Amino acid sequence: MAEQSKILKADEQSVDLDAEFRESNIREVLDKLDRELIGLKPVKARIHEIAALLLVDRVRKRLGLSAGAPSLHMCFTGNPGTGKTTVASRMSEILHRLDYVREGHLVSVTRDDLVGQYIGHTAPKTKEVIKRAMGGVLFIDEAYYLYKPENERDYGAESIEILLQTMENNRDDLVVILAGYKDRMDKFFQSNPGMRSRIAHHIDFPDYGVDELVAIAKLMLAAQNYRFSPDGEKAFIEYIRLRMAQEFFANARSVRNALDRARLRQANRLFTGGKKTLTNIDLMTIEAEDIRASRVFLEGKTDTATGPA
Repeated sequence: MAEQSKILKADEQSVDLDAEFRESNIREVLDKLDRELIGLKPVKARIHEIAALLLVDRVRKRLGLSAGAPSLHMCFTGNPGTGKTTVASRMSEILHRLDYVREGHLVSVTRDDLVGQYIGHTAPKTKEVIKRAMGGVLFIDEAYYLYKPENERDYGAESIEILLQTMENNRDDLVVILAGYKDRMDKFFQSNPGMRSRIAHHIDFPDYGVDELVAIAKLMLAAQNYRFSPDGEKAFIEYIRLRMAQEFFANARSVRNALDRARLRQANRLFTGGKKTLTNIDLMTIEAEDIRASRVFLEGKTDTATGPA
């Protein structure tokens, strides 16, 4: 035992983890994620944990303490507009900066990009998508649509089989992220245990609250050199509360659509208002009337084709 202790001491090496963190430049990506996304504390905490795991794993390899490539395939669950695609994009940057993928690009697809409509069509489509994604991250939205057991002539199972092989054999050069509603993804995994066994990280994206959605709206407006007037902000808060109670609400996506329509109304108000000279403040400001003209305020009516105006 004493001899073994001497050997361990002789081989002992040290590493400055803070210096490694700075050198990796992943702080920039994590800070960007914090700026881009309001709230989502559990999601951000999990991404920080994964980043820490990868950083420590890279240091361990450098010191000859390799434990094999960690499984990094993920599943993001949650309602539309909760930031899943944005987080996937930032995750690809982290993986690239820590040398776990060669290029760090994100390829986002759905069932239609992977599954063919006739015999012999699915394998080439799926393999072509995988080829494009290799060296980066493959993000499959609404992944449960790959599996349609009620249709005997469906070819989604063929695509799943190819994905499973790739996820197992190329996990040092490709990370696959499946995304969709939580209940549907749970059923998908029940029917595809091979896929579940390859997913190491399951991250749930919660819906946003009213205050978070208003903060998101302000960020979106500021990015386009717009802002709410005080009354405009109050009207938007009321709008969000009403809209959340209606069908087809999609969190940040619905906020973006609402702001696009508010900008249209603002432009029309300025154009038809008769004011000949406009200031930069006029051109920047979304007023309450630009919000309250929405049909959401009129008996909560919803256009199922395009959403409320």
